[in-house]
Amino acid sequence: MSDRIYLTRDGYNRLKEELYVLVHETRREVLEKIAEARAHGDLSENAEYDAAREEQSHTEARIADLENKLASATILDPKLIKTDKVYILTSVKLRNLDDEKEIIEYTLVSSEEADTDLGKISVRSPVGRALIGKAVGEKVEIMVPKGKLHYEILEIFVK
Repeated sequence: MSDRIYLTRDGYNRLKEELYVLVHETRREVLEKIAEARAHGDLSENAEYDAAREEQSHTEARIADLENKLASATILDPKLIKTDKVYILTSVKLRNLDDEKEIIEYTLVSSEEADTDLGKISVRSPVGRALIGKAVGEKVEIMVPKGKLHYEILEIFVK
């Protein structure tokens, strides 16, 4: 994995904690399930064993994924983020031009930290891609599965 991953300190710590739990707890629990299923005899028709091996495969894949992400992570300092344009870690206040009363606020983050419930959208999402590099006062048209969105950038700031 050669692409840099940009994370906040909190995002990096969350991924690191997830990795720790997978390596030190989940992996051991899965190995215990495999050993228990093995003790039941014939492995060729042992659904419990197959399920445990599948869980082991998923756990190991997630561990490898997290290790790659953490190894290629760059931790961004919010104090160093400019607000002249929309960048990763900036928050942006938008006016919906199709409904002038609607004001929306998003914070642009990496895919690993995106959480729409918290207003954090990925810079790789259609909205994120359309906003990156834009300045206050600019209007953007964004193609999403539902159709076109029209916004005006009212404010760019760092939380």
